[in-house]
Amino acid sequence: MSVLPSGIFPPLVTPFRDEEFDRDAYRANIETLNDTRLAGYVVLGSNGESVYLSDEEAVEVIETAVSSRAEDKTIIVGTGRESTRATIESTQRAAALGADAALVVPPSYYKGAMTPTVLEAHYKAVADAAEIPVLLYHVPKFSPIVFQADMVRRLSGHPGIIGMKDTSQDMVFLTRCLADCPDDFTIYVGTANILLAGLALGAAGGVLALANIAPEECVTLCDLFEAGRVAEARALQQRLLPVNQAITVHYGISGLKHAHDLLGMSGGETRRPLLPLPSEDREALKHILKEGLGRP
Repeated sequence: MSVLPSGIFPPLVTPFRDEEFDRDAYRANIETLNDTRLAGYVVLGSNGESVYLSDEEAVEVIETAVSSRAEDKTIIVGTGRESTRATIESTQRAAALGADAALVVPPSYYKGAMTPTVLEAHYKAVADAAEIPVLLYHVPKFSPIVFQADMVRRLSGHPGIIGMKDTSQDMVFLTRCLADCPDDFTIYVGTANILLAGLALGAAGGVLALANIAPEECVTLCDLFEAGRVAEARALQQRLLPVNQAITVHYGISGLKHAHDLLGMSGGETRRPLLPLPSEDREALKHILKEGLGRP
């Protein structure tokens, strides 16, 4: 696969039970989402608590996702590690297990040394060795590396680097990347907060935490924009904003997982040190979901 589809991808949560990966719950969530119009799934992303999983657990998660997905769903797997060597090995494992593409977060532990020159060499080495295409993952919220638009432009010329997930919400950066990179370089916005704005600038869609619990609403927003029904798209964007803020900013992964449970899916437990959503926040989240989604 040299070009990724336009559309909406949820970064799947990873359900745990007693600190162990709950394979059955994960499979059930994917089977539920298979009936939606999502373009595919991001496995082992930030919302999947990937930094808390061992390599052996990561293999089990990928295997479950690949075996559970519908034939028309693309699988993107987070494979970024702190060293280039480990990232290459992780990407090779994902490819062997059936991933369609790799989402690679930049190394950041030695932040001061991560210059554009170092990052470019890292990404090119990973892409050179990869058997599947690579997407850059720009997520300053979790990995304190801020990409430069010129660096993204240069990397977009590599045949194995075919896109980017941009979670920065920096509209100037996004505009420059969309203007300067090739048309077949697929850029997804990384938050539903700016989905409509990203589409207006030319983004191909989004990798959105919100799409885990409101997949059809996210796809419908794209449909409305494509149909030129911008006022309706704007109204939907505004209605979804409080829900997205709740699960990505206010309550985080614990809130997103609890939202799964409220809506009939399986969020499961978080892995320590993350804690469950406090009881006093659960009723507030239920009210936000009711206001924004009309359910539960």
